Amino acid sequence: MQIILNADDFGRSTPINLAIMKAHREGVLTSASLMVTGEAVEEAIALARESPSLAVGLHLTVTEGRAVLPPNQIPHLVDAHGRFPRSASWAGLRYALSRTLQRELIGEITAQFERFAAIGLPLSHVDGHHHMHIHPSLFTTVLHLAEQFGACGFRLPRDDLWLSVRHSRRQLGMKIAWALIFAILCHQHLRTLRRHRLVVTHRTYGLLQSGQMEESYVVRVLRKLSVPTAELYFHPTVGPDSEPLGPNPGDLATLLSPAVRQVIEERSLRLATYPALQEA
Repeated sequence: MQIILNADDFGRSTPINLAIMKAHREGVLTSASLMVTGEAVEEAIALARESPSLAVGLHLTVTEGRAVLPPNQIPHLVDAHGRFPRSASWAGLRYALSRTLQRELIGEITAQFERFAAIGLPLSHVDGHHHMHIHPSLFTTVLHLAEQFGACGFRLPRDDLWLSVRHSRRQLGMKIAWALIFAILCHQHLRTLRRHRLVVTHRTYGLLQSGQMEESYVVRVLRKLSVPTAELYFHPTVGPDSEPLGPNPGDLATLLSPAVRQVIEERSLRLATYPALQEA
């Protein structure tokens, strides 16, 4: 069995960048997803170039972040400062109902792929902030661009509700709602992805424990793992502050945990990346 351990929001801030590099160099992290308009993206790029063993993918951002294109080119999509809406649910509803927004989104998403390509790093995979890359209005565009720009993998957040609920009943209603919504989306998209060359792991853990990937939960996931491939994604930071859905210093502690490394070795799990899975 092969597992990818990924960190989201690379480039969002210096504390996140430092946590990702620490988790890769001293822990079990194998890849990261880059926000190409993050406040600390240039620092993240420099760090990635110093560590070619860290696979880097594109973390598409169309909520709670800045756009690549200037506001006058996407006036309905961002505010005067070029920032997307903070609420993913509100943004998702607007994106589904407006043809104007959908046209502007195509331009912005293309610009984010082009900016990643200009960096010169191999494109490991594609995912999205708040999983907006699988929004029904965006998915087809993202999929075609992922193939056009040479991505190896594509994240589908096919999490395990039962494992998450057994670990913690916090926010139970939200977990059930998210599990249902994303199960439907992933089922629809998986049929399309099977006709393409992009790698999709059999399971992806992190959706239902976002920002709360505690050591005990990750150890349980790794002990119960029975599929050939899986991705576990985290939101680590070295900063003291944490947000409900991440970043969180606890996620960094898990990636550095001797207990996590021990169960990986005991079960002979192979640390992998999306490019390695595609090659295999």
